[in-house]
Amino acid sequence: MESFLPGTASLIDSVDKKLLVILRDGRNLIGILRSYDQFANLVLQNTLERIIVNDCYGEKERGVFIIRGENVVLLGEIDKDKEQDGYPNLNKVSYEKIKELHEQEIKDKKARELQKQKILLERGFSEEFGDYDLY
Repeated sequence: MESFLPGTASLIDSVDKKLLVILRDGRNLIGILRSYDQFANLVLQNTLERIIVNDCYGEKERGVFIIRGENVVLLGEIDKDKEQDGYPNLNKVSYEKIKELHEQEIKDKKARELQKQKILLERGFSEEFGDYDLY
């Protein structure tokens, strides 16, 4: 049985491995973990930012990326075998195009949320949270 390491000590096995990091603002970063500290602040090398919208994805190289630990929502190692297969069901597009699609998706989502809030307020419910309360 593997030994359990509490807290950020469990990241020791992930150093020098390719990781996917999802941030609180929704960004997906893929890079090689080079360093971390007791607060889970991370240093990623050869970092890519990947955006997926519907059946398309785009990537942009970000180089060395320092991430404050409180912004990490999810962290996981990427399986090398599955990574080589790529995304057979997704079409790769330019980063500029996917960024535009992503921004439109966010605007549409906010519009739907505002419509929901409006309907709920009309029916006597109160507003539960603001824009900054969500991850």
